[in-house]
Amino acid sequence: MITHLSESSLINILRLFNRIWREHKFPISWRRPLIIPIAKPGKDPQDPTNYRSIALTSCLCKILERMVNARLVYILETNKWLSPFQSGFRRGRSTLDNILRLETSVREAFVSKKHFISIMFDMEKAYDRTWR
Repeated sequence: MITHLSESSLINILRLFNRIWREHKFPISWRRPLIIPIAKPGKDPQDPTNYRSIALTSCLCKILERMVNARLVYILETNKWLSPFQSGFRRGRSTLDNILRLETSVREAFVSKKHFISIMFDMEKAYDRTWR
């Protein structure tokens, strides 16, 4: 829908986004999603446990999030503030990159008859108590 806006409307949206960025004032209404209960197919609609909730957030909020993410990634990458080993949430990288790095290091240590130490953390429940 936003792609069908006029150029002047898009410029106004960009101005709004830049103002939010400069002033650090995020619209309160964008922070609150609209929660809509959807009945599970084939289940009794009279039973409240047979519903799942869908959270609808502002399209403008989602676009702003992408813009902020693009700006932050640009700043982090151009200043080389991200470790080359950071693969999560980076375009063109995946967990597989780090797995292959680990495997290569293990093989090199094995071939050269050296020790290799790897420390791994299980972060499954690490963020259960963070604010959401």
